[in-house]
Amino acid sequence: MGQHGRILVVDDEPKIRSFIGRALTSAGYTADLSGNCAQALRAADESRYDLVILDLVMPDSDGRQVLRGLLERRPDQPVIVLSCVADVATKVDLLERGAQDYLTKPFSLAELLARVRVRLRTEPPAEEAHQRTAPPRPLTPPLASPQAAEVIQVGNVLLDVARLVVDIGQGPIPLTRLEFLLLRELAEHVGESVSKGRLLSSVWGYDFDPGSNVVDVCVRRLRSKLGFELIMTVRGEGYQLAAS
Repeated sequence: MGQHGRILVVDDEPKIRSFIGRALTSAGYTADLSGNCAQALRAADESRYDLVILDLVMPDSDGRQVLRGLLERRPDQPVIVLSCVADVATKVDLLERGAQDYLTKPFSLAELLARVRVRLRTEPPAEEAHQRTAPPRPLTPPLASPQAAEVIQVGNVLLDVARLVVDIGQGPIPLTRLEFLLLRELAEHVGESVSKGRLLSSVWGYDFDPGSNVVDVCVRRLRSKLGFELIMTVRGEGYQLAAS
């Protein structure tokens, strides 16, 4: 069993199921994955889980039926419901049926893990133990501090930290926070290739690869705004800023 407990993840979307499973494993839990309601109930018959993360909308049955089945097997079973259904009536209904928590999709990975820790009353992973008295690390790093420079210039690329804009010689271009963070990371390592793993860590705050293409999508958006030539793809390694 994992360091902090055993969790059953029930979701019919393979990418989301795998994403949550990897995050839980990385955080020190044992994660069992089920892709449908029948499989989830069989798993509950065969094993005792410290927590169940349950998708409400499933193809073979309604999540409410699974919740009822889980609580019939174990009345004190902790369950967190995940759902794209965000209306208050549905949330209240599921909580009154016995779910301990309800989180709407799309969700923050950091928030999900925090809610898991609260439900299981577990501490953060051991590698974070020395930081327990410090403020939690944000999902993305702060853009600026009083000591930080408000303008970063690399060649013809000028990054305005306070305004989240970049100027490559054609006037200021506004960027989203994630786009700016990614471009800043490349600028701080100009002349080097920056791996996707490093970008996932520094920009999104992930300590593991969630198996998604968020880095590629963000790079495509930057190229659409700034031109394809500014960010080079280094095959097999990552991306590199081509500032002149």
